[in-house]
Amino acid sequence: MHEAPAIIILGPGSLTTAQRIQQCYPASTIHGLNGRVEGADAYYQAFGDTLRALYQQGRPIIALCAAGIVIRSLASLLGEKGEEPAVLAVAEDGSAVVPLLGGLSGVNVMAREIGEALGVAAAITTSGELRFGTCLLNPPEGYALADLDQGKRFVSDLLAGEAVRIEGDAPWLQQAQLPASDSAQRTIHVGCDARPSHRDELLIHRRSLVVAVADAGPELLAQVRSALRDAGLAEQALACLLADEALMAEPSLHEAAAALGVGLRFAPVPCGLASMLAESLPEATLVEQAGIVIAVAPSPVDVTQVGRRRGRLAVIGLGPGAADLMVPAVKAELARAEDVLGYETYVRMAGPFRDDQVLHCTDNREEMQRARHAFELAAQGRSVVVVSSGDPGVFAMAAAVLEALHGSDDPAWHRVDLEILPGVSASLATAAQAGAPLGHDFCVMSLSDNLKPWSVIEHRLDLAAQADLVLAFYNPISRSRPWQLGRAIEIVRQHRGGSTPVVLGRDIGRPGQTLKVVSLAELVPEMVDMRTMVLLGSSTTCQFPRADGTQWVYTPRWYPTAG
Repeated sequence: MHEAPAIIILGPGSLTTAQRIQQCYPASTIHGLNGRVEGADAYYQAFGDTLRALYQQGRPIIALCAAGIVIRSLASLLGEKGEEPAVLAVAEDGSAVVPLLGGLSGVNVMAREIGEALGVAAAITTSGELRFGTCLLNPPEGYALADLDQGKRFVSDLLAGEAVRIEGDAPWLQQAQLPASDSAQRTIHVGCDARPSHRDELLIHRRSLVVAVADAGPELLAQVRSALRDAGLAEQALACLLADEALMAEPSLHEAAAALGVGLRFAPVPCGLASMLAESLPEATLVEQAGIVIAVAPSPVDVTQVGRRRGRLAVIGLGPGAADLMVPAVKAELARAEDVLGYETYVRMAGPFRDDQVLHCTDNREEMQRARHAFELAAQGRSVVVVSSGDPGVFAMAAAVLEALHGSDDPAWHRVDLEILPGVSASLATAAQAGAPLGHDFCVMSLSDNLKPWSVIEHRLDLAAQADLVLAFYNPISRSRPWQLGRAIEIVRQHRGGSTPVVLGRDIGRPGQTLKVVSLAELVPEMVDMRTMVLLGSSTTCQFPRADGTQWVYTPRWYPTAG
């Protein structure tokens, strides 16, 4: 299962069961019907459209509803059996787990995992798995079926009464209830050699090959395939590619691994490829083919013991604080992180965490130290997340992380897989609560002079006010800066009328949030604290009453022209 499952619920009664299932798959997301469910990771409008979109994306689907609803929703998309993701129906109360689709994508394995978590027996209906205790067409990790169509015919023969004998080492098959006979005409062959397809043979490849490459270029994929072919070894027996750590960021290397469907591992190559492989796989036989070295191990290779992976550093935005305003990609990143760094308040907001995840909490002013520490961890091959509230690129950690990288001459830092994942910023969250005050051109400013002179702030503020931009103020006031918001208001009043709407959003997206709309004439610093977002309208910003007596605020997208 490569994709994280999507857990689909229709009503609040399913949420507890969905959360129990999510504990089995930490990177999964719970999708709730908009307007009926609270506390989901994402929301949808139409059940059928959502299921079909997820199915076409190849996402495993766990639907907490009647099986018939799922079947009717996906019926028009059902095609080749080997191409479908796992699809399961689970009773709202967790009393039943029914695998529906994806027998070759591990759906029965998932069904048993979910059943164990919920304390119920999964309703397995696959005839081969019921008869033999294993799915021959979906071997466990470390093995790969050579030919699906031939495999289907082979299993049909066994179900019809044919006996079978096993060639090669496959401990998992020894536990199966197969109709075994030393004189059987049907054979299950387990190995890593390339063999022609045969009607009476089920060929299962043992993933025990590691290919080490010294260079990466546009012909790398063809070179690897040629080396395997010349050595008489099956491509499907490949466990991973191993390369010099200096090649960690080479696109052609990643493209080749993706095309081969295997992982990438890296190690220093001080004495050549052969010595690198011999150190990682001492029991393997080495085969050299045109500058490529192939290690043939006697059993499936545990790729985590070969070299190390490329480290990853994700800088994420949590949004304003509410779980339902955190984007799913951020939740998935948090789920797979090994290390989480950030200001302690924000790190705690990002939880809960697993026991194996390491939290590195620091003071809010230690941004560069935090960024450097994150690169040090990621350069070791770890999966690291740096947490910001709101959006990481808006007065937050993304700039500090990039500044640290820009100033570093350590090649290991530059080889890290770095990604910035967006979040809902405080200004956008506050604007959404108020209506659309940022509907036209706007300017975002921090009124903190910790990192820039106040004179620069005044100059920019004066120009933005002259330009008639809506203004969004971050860090508007603090105990150490009690007078500066008052001065900012004075500057804006030189260019705006007293009736200009001002939106004050405090702790938007968090418990106890408040939203208030006042006029520029009414605005005084005492209305604002450090946790308040100030949105100050332009000359065209409008307001009108809502049905509940509060105010809608918006800035039209048109602009008056001179007549």
